[in-house]
Amino acid sequence: MSSTYLPDLAPVADNLFLSSLVALLPLITVFVTLGVLRWRAHWAGLGALAVSLVIAVGVYGMPADLAGLSATQGAVFGLFPIMWIVVSAIWFYELTVRSGRFLDLRAVIDRISDDPRIQAILIAFCFGGMLEALAGFGAPLAITGVMLLAVGFARMRAAVAVLVANTAPVAFGAIATPIITAGALTGIDYEHIGSIVGRQTPFIALVVPLFLCLLVDGRKGLKQCWPIALTIGAVFAVVQFVAANYISVELTDIISALSGLAVAVIMLRFWRPDGTAEARQRLLTERRQEEASGDVQDVTSATSGTETTTGELTTRRTLMALFPYLLVIVVFSVAKLWDPAKDFLASTDLSLAWPGLDGNILTAEGAISTATVYGFPWLSSPGTLLLITGVIVAAVYRVSPAVAVRAYWENLVKMRFSILTVAAVLSLAYVMNQSGQTITIGHWIAGAGASFAFFAPILGWLGTAVTGSDTSANALFATLQQTAATQADLDPALMVASNTSGGVVGKLVSPQNLTIVATAVGLAGRESEILRKVMWWSIGMLVAICVINGLQATVLQWMLP
Repeated sequence: MSSTYLPDLAPVADNLFLSSLVALLPLITVFVTLGVLRWRAHWAGLGALAVSLVIAVGVYGMPADLAGLSATQGAVFGLFPIMWIVVSAIWFYELTVRSGRFLDLRAVIDRISDDPRIQAILIAFCFGGMLEALAGFGAPLAITGVMLLAVGFARMRAAVAVLVANTAPVAFGAIATPIITAGALTGIDYEHIGSIVGRQTPFIALVVPLFLCLLVDGRKGLKQCWPIALTIGAVFAVVQFVAANYISVELTDIISALSGLAVAVIMLRFWRPDGTAEARQRLLTERRQEEASGDVQDVTSATSGTETTTGELTTRRTLMALFPYLLVIVVFSVAKLWDPAKDFLASTDLSLAWPGLDGNILTAEGAISTATVYGFPWLSSPGTLLLITGVIVAAVYRVSPAVAVRAYWENLVKMRFSILTVAAVLSLAYVMNQSGQTITIGHWIAGAGASFAFFAPILGWLGTAVTGSDTSANALFATLQQTAATQADLDPALMVASNTSGGVVGKLVSPQNLTIVATAVGLAGRESEILRKVMWWSIGMLVAICVINGLQATVLQWMLP
């Protein structure tokens, strides 16, 4: 067995800048192969993994067996809990379709508003924000993606819309797990970190509904729907600020999403946008052209966007249509917010010291790394909770066990390359993290001195882009942000919060999340095309977060708690 490995932060000529350029090569490989060469996502992920292994062993001097074991740990983490959540989420949706109830849900959504631009806001932003609050880890992308597909959206437009919408709620996702993680690692009160995040991400929440109008129907959509988009965004933003600072960090997204949805329902009783029929026709035409062009996969037989429900939409049918999603909210609320259930589920979590790796990897500070312990939340995982919820839905909807099992198996077969992609990407993340490549990049960015405040969110963006998780980004860089802030005479809590805020706009370009949404809407293999469409949205919002953070560290310090 190899000796204990201590990462060298500057292995190239003892120069941090040159070392960072080399450490960036795996990420550059991902973006070039996906965005320029247009490789399939699984090949891009495997190619970047190979580059990271070569750099880990050849440049950083990491023993080959430890590098290989790091890759295996990442791959297993990609399978469980990440793809476990995604497969369960899509299967959960599939049950509603095969039961025939999803057509009723479409009718319910149409009753609130039949305008596709508003539907994008209600589903991707409000309902997606609720799912992010309760589940996170890709489930909102998978579920809202197929929901938009089912109400008539073209696949590519649905994919881009849900990725852009899944930004502002991310910081407080999974009951504020990213923020709680940052607090635990830095020793800073997580509620204080959350209050600062609640003074940054609302600026993004304010404009995301406007972005969705633009994405769905161009300038015409923005011109016709901006009043309700701005109203929903403003309410979500204000409530996010109030909840994060004065109510509960853990409940912030739940309260914000419900408030946004409530104000939409109220406003739509008195106001309707112009151009609804024309917008629906444009989307329907685009959908038909997309289907005719090929290179798409069937998600279900009931998502062509042309079916209509028959018969009167009674109260019972409405409740039955909403039942699966109300049940999701109930199950996750009990699991995450009711202490007895929360403690019981946590007690079932298992930890596995990764064989051959645990105890042999040191952090840059020389301490034994805890990242080599694999957590196996077999019961508390959102994937398991979705599976349990799906079983209940199948029973209530009278979907036979044979049909339910067949649907699950068919999803696994359809998602085989997506599963490979996520396993490869998480392997890449673990090799980069445990070999020291990611920390090298972080220390280089942190060397900017006082101007670091304007660049700090980039670390969060980078960490989330690599791992697909804002929680993981905080696990990587929260303590580095704290140290760099202290050295540069900046507020450590602000820099740690900025890592979380920067991470929320990194999810758009994460290969893991690109694969999740592509698989959900039937565009597996076209992740590179989705990346090109969302890249500039991600960069633009990152620049805004950087400016906000830099100003709050200097001339706008009065904005901080």
